[in-house]
Amino acid sequence: MILDQFKLDGKVAIVTGCNRGIGRGMALGLAEAGADIAGVFHSTATGVEEEITAMGRRFCPIQADLGDPGCVRSIVDKAVAELGRVDILVNNAGIIRRSPALEFSEEDWDQVMDVNLKSVFFLCQAAAKQMVEQGRGGKIINVASMLSFQGGILVSSYTASKSGVMGLTRLLANEWASKGIQVNAIAPGYIATDNTAALRADEERNRQILARIPADRWGDPEDLKGCVVFLASKASEYVNGYTVAVDGGWLAR
Repeated sequence: MILDQFKLDGKVAIVTGCNRGIGRGMALGLAEAGADIAGVFHSTATGVEEEITAMGRRFCPIQADLGDPGCVRSIVDKAVAELGRVDILVNNAGIIRRSPALEFSEEDWDQVMDVNLKSVFFLCQAAAKQMVEQGRGGKIINVASMLSFQGGILVSSYTASKSGVMGLTRLLANEWASKGIQVNAIAPGYIATDNTAALRADEERNRQILARIPADRWGDPEDLKGCVVFLASKASEYVNGYTVAVDGGWLAR
């Protein structure tokens, strides 16, 4: 039955930035579909562990600073030690810095690129090595952005990093398809999270954003659940190297 293809029973997923917003929503969605979760966070897991274990799933908390790509091997090693394997990787964690391009600092550039692109590549690499060793393939889902498709303003390093995520997703899909590893990405639109609180509080900017979204509403982290479960499941076995926009129609406008 087709619905069985979406089940993730017995699977183990690493989700970075699992403690809030989009990452929290995706981690909960994967757990609801049956997966155990290795949740990576920078400061605190803020209750997500309790929500996931209440579903009867296992949760392995992993505190790490993804600004240091040297931590990625330990993330995979701990997930395997605690949960036995790695079947799914969701590279969600990311940061943003805002400044006019004429004034953008090297420090802000490097910090964003280290977290949003460099650590993504090396965590993909570490997870893929584990998947190859296990011999059953796997699913890698990177979080891109609408700015993987558009330029934006005031976010030079963020736009560069998210454009890089989409390109990297395509490259890894090409290299690893023969190993049974599908690599895809999700590009969220304007989602109601802590990161967008200031935009939603600005009446004029909020009005401008909503006027551009055909769905006429901000997205909710729960809107990402269906897409991430699909890309993590057998239902997407022949989907590879694609970036799916979950944006209420923003890019279609």
